Amino acid sequence: MAKKEFVPPAFLTDLLAAHSPSGYESEAQAVFDHHVKPAADRYEKDRIGNRIATLNPEGCPVLMLAGHIDELGLILTYVNKDGFIYFDTIGGHDRIMIPGRRVIIQTAHGPVKGVTGKRAVHLMDEADRKKVPEIHEIWIDIGARTKEEALARVAIGDPATYDHEFELIHGTVATARAFDDKVGAYIVGETLRRLAASKKKLAACVVAVATSQEEIGTRGATVAAYSVNPHLAVAIDVGHATDHPDCDNRKFGETKLGGGPILCRGANINPIVYKKLLAAAKAAKVPHQFEADPRPTGTDARALQMGRGGVATGLVSIPLRYMHTPSEVIDLEDAENCIKLLVEFALSLDKSDTGEW
Repeated sequence: MAKKEFVPPAFLTDLLAAHSPSGYESEAQAVFDHHVKPAADRYEKDRIGNRIATLNPEGCPVLMLAGHIDELGLILTYVNKDGFIYFDTIGGHDRIMIPGRRVIIQTAHGPVKGVTGKRAVHLMDEADRKKVPEIHEIWIDIGARTKEEALARVAIGDPATYDHEFELIHGTVATARAFDDKVGAYIVGETLRRLAASKKKLAACVVAVATSQEEIGTRGATVAAYSVNPHLAVAIDVGHATDHPDCDNRKFGETKLGGGPILCRGANINPIVYKKLLAAAKAAKVPHQFEADPRPTGTDARALQMGRGGVATGLVSIPLRYMHTPSEVIDLEDAENCIKLLVEFALSLDKSDTGEW
């Protein structure tokens, strides 16, 4: 019998197809609205672009799950007389990755396609070939011949993203432009949908938040932590898989694709929440891994922990290779196991679980 072909979840692939740099999240918001709103008891949006879905609003404790829907991008800043477009970066780019990419510019009139260009290697001297180009030395070519022609199609302040879309590589291993952190937003929304469909009794109020503007300073999570005012919170983001060449485990720890979600311990993590997440992983019989971080993590967890009078916060990460590149790689089984873990965690809570220690 032939092995059944793996079909990726439509909710996730819809999110990955959405182009949503920080501050320009409307396409991803629409996907979250479509897939999550029907399952929620209450559904809200706010002035910073978050989407807030609540299940069992009278429950206790209040558990907030956060995954960010924004991604890296570019923002158009200048057009020269010959119609070549210059830009700045949104979020933390590796400059070596930017040239020679196909991009999509989001404009008021619809998408405009272009290519990031720089001087060809044949036209460089030996010293130039060793340099990583500065941002102002790279441009976007949309085929325009004049400044006027370019500005008839795009506007200063329009955002752009790489034109690298979702693709299965082998089995459940996949690549996409923005698994960071569309996969986290998918996981929090899908967790709420499965809890809503479950016949098991839920004591907690569960609030799944698709947060905005994480890549430029966890801004959406800061606002959401204040408005939701949860007892407990778990950020779901991507973490570094360290199972590839040129990654020293002595420096970066040991995590791998297919090894299951990564549970974080450290200063940003409430010890009670950590223990309950670990217990939930064991109860759900899902593989899991560990990382240690001695400081506030580079995720929404750092903002959640500091919400109002303090929030008991945990962090669960999906192992990912090649973070902040146009072709990030994950194993979708890790995402599925993270959902199972979070469903078990939410169902395990009772009204005494407020995370105080």
